[in-house]
Amino acid sequence: MLAKPFRRSFIPAVLLLAGCAAGTPGQINDPYEATNRRVHAFNKSIDENFVRPLTSSSKEGDGAEKRENGVLVVVGNVGGNLTLPGKVVNSLLQGRPGKAAQNTGRFLINSTLGLGGLHDPAGREFGLEEVDTDFGETLHVWGAPEGAYLELPLLGPSTQRDAFGKLLDLFIDPLDYVIDDHEALAITGVKLASKIGDRARFGDTVDSILYDSADSYAQTRLLYLNHRWYELGMEGGEIDPYDPYEE
Repeated sequence: MLAKPFRRSFIPAVLLLAGCAAGTPGQINDPYEATNRRVHAFNKSIDENFVRPLTSSSKEGDGAEKRENGVLVVVGNVGGNLTLPGKVVNSLLQGRPGKAAQNTGRFLINSTLGLGGLHDPAGREFGLEEVDTDFGETLHVWGAPEGAYLELPLLGPSTQRDAFGKLLDLFIDPLDYVIDDHEALAITGVKLASKIGDRARFGDTVDSILYDSADSYAQTRLLYLNHRWYELGMEGGEIDPYDPYEE
């Protein structure tokens, strides 16, 4: 792929930028709140007018709605399976070979016996649950500070460190180096569709945060940061309020 040489040269530059992001661990650092709130309003509008109607369903829904929801769940399963090679790389970069081996086994089993990730025999039959990680966590392990809280257009809540991590996750995925451009585009489409599937699965929780909160921005920020601190074992993350915005 033509972008690969650029990607290799771009990674050190982004790592340098990530090292410049400052912040106090375990405390909310939101110097860009005014801008973040505008982005949050944009994201909320997109959800309300496009994503929420697409994924909304209920137990009383008709057969077509239930089939549509089933398709979203299946796409989510396949998309989740396709993220595993990148998570393997991150675990290795974090010095956690056991977790890398677990995700490797899960990927191989679900890609074969699970028909490309449609099913989960790795979890059900072999006890190989997914080890969730990303390059934001890798940067944390390497000592990069969290930086300021950000709300990213379409992607939602993040931090400076996690935003750089999201970018780098695109560059370290091993699948990208063994497939052609058309296959890469198809995989990207499946991964994006899997996010819509997540919105369908956790619709009630997301609706409660976005539409039932007095201040949906502050609630989103609090839940994201507390969950992220909990994941990383950071001070301030003593509780684990489930964050539906996490991948």
